[in-house]
Amino acid sequence: MFDKILIANRGEIALRIQRACREMGIKTVAVHSEADAEAKYVRLADESVCIGPAPSLKSYLHVPAIIAAAEVTDAEAIHPGYGFLSENADFAERVEQSGFVFIGPRPDTIRLMGDKVSAKDAMKEAGVPVVPGSEGALPEDPDEWLRMARDIGYPVIIKAAGGGGGRGMRVVHTEANLIQSVQMTQNEAGAAFNNPVVYMEKYLGNPRHIEIQVLADEHGNAAHLGERDCSMQRRHQKVLEEAPAPGLALALRNKIGERCAEACRKIGYRGAGTFEFLYENGEFFFIEMNTRVQVEHPVTELITGVDIVQETIRIAAGEKLSVKQKEVQFRGHAIECRINAEDPFTFVPSPGRITLYHAAGGPGIRIDSHVYQNYYVPPHYDSMIGKLIAYGATREQAIARMRVALSEMIVEGIKTNIPLHVELMNDAAFIQGGISIHYLEQKLGLKS
Repeated sequence: MFDKILIANRGEIALRIQRACREMGIKTVAVHSEADAEAKYVRLADESVCIGPAPSLKSYLHVPAIIAAAEVTDAEAIHPGYGFLSENADFAERVEQSGFVFIGPRPDTIRLMGDKVSAKDAMKEAGVPVVPGSEGALPEDPDEWLRMARDIGYPVIIKAAGGGGGRGMRVVHTEANLIQSVQMTQNEAGAAFNNPVVYMEKYLGNPRHIEIQVLADEHGNAAHLGERDCSMQRRHQKVLEEAPAPGLALALRNKIGERCAEACRKIGYRGAGTFEFLYENGEFFFIEMNTRVQVEHPVTELITGVDIVQETIRIAAGEKLSVKQKEVQFRGHAIECRINAEDPFTFVPSPGRITLYHAAGGPGIRIDSHVYQNYYVPPHYDSMIGKLIAYGATREQAIARMRVALSEMIVEGIKTNIPLHVELMNDAAFIQGGISIHYLEQKLGLKS
């Protein structure tokens, strides 16, 4: 096992990794920008290193500074968390070339799954169901685009192979708009991702977003930890998540979960990963794989009892998975609300100083947050300041506990989206379960 790990991230995930390390008796190094010098996880770390000014490009995305910090502190491994450099294959490669262990998949696996065309091809080969679409990247001939779209059936969606986070996508409803839409997406993809390759898929009109959590080690062992429903979204950004997915049959969960675990074995996957699917009319369609720990991992931890962050550390240290598939038990229900420093209905970011802070508590309540009273929320990063998670024996109990927790939680001095979550916990469609990915935008009157 490692003696010291450098955490190449900030915010609540930096604190979450740090807590996992401390519980395992592993020393931690916190790297931070000048803007995060007073952060809780920086103060609690065994060592801390300032790696640059506030802008991410000069700090959390500045690879030489992170490697240098690992060298001067004698860290043995680097945990990237999520976001920033977590799915950057070049960074993972640089970490390993510099003599450190990257706590995550191998660089070639990150590259394979980071390109959506190669990822889709790999999943087809592994027997994972995918959305009907072009066989790989679109060819150069526009006549072929038209033929493919007719075969798939309108509407279709054009996606950038290197896209993510909702960027690099365009829905096409008629043949008259197809060629121009493909060309525009290619141009945008080249500018945004330095990769103009695009592909075409059938556009599903009213799907749910359901994802499968997996863990795999380098000894050929893999297991799935069930599914999460992440359908409550705006502009492809998740607002809240829950596990298990309402109304999903146990047999269907086990079938798709085992296919994902088998895919991990086939591609030699290592670490934690998430297979993301669109789910419509009882069918799963693979869209992408996230080769890292997810923001919403706590809901899976609560219903399985598996510490996903500690597992990633053990796997990186060369250990075998501590849990076998037959030992994974699913109990109860968990819901996670992302607490963001933003206007609850316009979503405009709201950085600033937190003048009053009171965390919710009570049975079944967990808060993953790095903030505290008098903490200054910097304007330079993602607006999420924490995650409020409620667990119950049933979904109804989890919702009831979340309502109580939201009513207790106080964050003053800045705006947060807590009022939106209060509204959602009382929303009839959410309470019934099974909403589509378009529900929240339709409820709020937003355009995708």
